[in-house]
Amino acid sequence: MTEKLNTVLINFDYQGYELIKTYLQALDFLTVSDFSDDIKTLQEKILKERPEIVIVNISEKTDYILNIVSKILAVHKNCKIIALSDDYSANTVIKVMRTGIREIVNYPIIKDDFLNTILKLKNQNIVTKEKKSRVITVFSNKGGIGKTSVAVNTALELANITKEKIALVDLNLQMGDITTFLDIVPSFDVSYTVNNLAKMNPEFMLNTLECYKDTNLYVLAEPPSLEKAKQITPEQITNLIKLLRETFSYIVIDISPNFDKKTIAALDNSDLILLVTMVNLPAIRNCQRCLDIFDKLGYDANKTQIVLNRFMENDEIKVDDVESVLNRDVYWKIPNNYFAIMSSINKGIPVSIMQPDSNIAQSYQGLAVKLSDNILKQNFAQKSTRTSEFNFMSLFE
Repeated sequence: MTEKLNTVLINFDYQGYELIKTYLQALDFLTVSDFSDDIKTLQEKILKERPEIVIVNISEKTDYILNIVSKILAVHKNCKIIALSDDYSANTVIKVMRTGIREIVNYPIIKDDFLNTILKLKNQNIVTKEKKSRVITVFSNKGGIGKTSVAVNTALELANITKEKIALVDLNLQMGDITTFLDIVPSFDVSYTVNNLAKMNPEFMLNTLECYKDTNLYVLAEPPSLEKAKQITPEQITNLIKLLRETFSYIVIDISPNFDKKTIAALDNSDLILLVTMVNLPAIRNCQRCLDIFDKLGYDANKTQIVLNRFMENDEIKVDDVESVLNRDVYWKIPNNYFAIMSSINKGIPVSIMQPDSNIAQSYQGLAVKLSDNILKQNFAQKSTRTSEFNFMSLFE
């Protein structure tokens, strides 16, 4: 008989405890060992007995409870915590994720949603969970759209919110400037890394990438010269991404705006493409052309999501118009805040650090939350494969 998963309930009165316990009786792989209406009462016991699952109600005393949860997770790293809350606002979700909690469910509980969350934890194999990694490439085939700002700020927010290791990779091989945006001078770059793939292991990989300040964001810089950029091959890019997956939970790639074999190698190996555009006719037309090319490349529609940058509510062209022309829903809108973003770029400080309360910083936080597969369960498309006889020039016919 398989050993049952030990589960503890926190911050519930007796009636709430009995209801949840009744729901959990439908699951034969776990057992409820204890409950309390005060997290402080069970904190020491949790750290001593190490239950696999803790279910905590954060509807009241939210900050107090989350502070204690973060202390528990700092010691009991394998504990899976499910937060129940009657407040599902973006602000609360971000607070929850920053403590290390990866699941949040509405309270009062909807039984099916609650049990499905528990089943998802079981299916992930709680104790020996297989590491999953996602590659998110930020792309636009038109310069000046702001894709590097999107890549840098989104990657940093993913690191802040998920507390997992995030790689930010500059594959804009000839004109990359992520290091400028972050005001860093890394010891190594992508050309060095791809030429040393044979001896790469997770420890070597972490030492090769530049850790940004005191975060979990690791940066792989652009090549130092055009000559070194030319020497990088599509095969090396494919192998690089495969190795990065072994170390990082998320890999965010800023890539060249050109369609060439190197760019397509990165796009092929991506789980999600954020196609960045603006609300004006030339940008929308270029976005439409990108979508046509992605269709020729055989990408599933779910693989590409539209991000509107520098968005203004009073634009003459409305979001509905954009969605109608592109025949796609807009995935995210980043507000136009010229002064905040230009000051950020000129100082080499991400906007979420320099102006964390600005509308644009809040938008990047929201985008990072949406990208996290722990809160919104994305069904990103699988990598596309093509035969060796694939005709690259057919994309432009």
